[in-house]
Amino acid sequence: MKLIHSPELLADIMRQGGVVAYPTEAVWGLGCDPFNESAVKKILTLKSRAMEKGLILVASKASHLLPWTKTLSAESTTRLTSRTLIPTSWVVPDTHIAPEWVRGQHASVAIRLSQHAPVQALCDAFDGVLVSTSANPAGLEPAMSKEEVMAYFGDGVDAIYDAPLGESLQPSQVKDLISDTLFRA
Repeated sequence: MKLIHSPELLADIMRQGGVVAYPTEAVWGLGCDPFNESAVKKILTLKSRAMEKGLILVASKASHLLPWTKTLSAESTTRLTSRTLIPTSWVVPDTHIAPEWVRGQHASVAIRLSQHAPVQALCDAFDGVLVSTSANPAGLEPAMSKEEVMAYFGDGVDAIYDAPLGESLQPSQVKDLISDTLFRA
């Protein structure tokens, strides 16, 4: 497993179907190109996660969210693209943008506009949204360090982003964009 400092090199790995581990706002995450079915399925296998549950996507800027904002009201677009005090993943209506292997059994997808510099750099280098799911096998606590990522997955991930973890005390809250229903605090 490679420890890499360059977001551009990590983006290249993901463009080639690779899976990378990276520090998010609160925990380590696993990411890949959400439109690459084999890469997403590799993450699901690593985590022992059912595809039906769906995955979160992460972006660094509003332009990455354009496919979704085109379908939303002005008020919903503002909410989705606004910076929040608490990292928030918004559940957005989606029946045809994100592939079913990302959406799972849902007619929606959760999307977070990250304010964490390493995540932003990675999304910018990839120039789009990425899968963002906690780096842990089902039933175990999310990895809080590169060493824990290595212990969980060994060579199962193609690279680890050598960057600092954010200072948030918990993973992103998950809220419905339209109804404001809180799914995860």
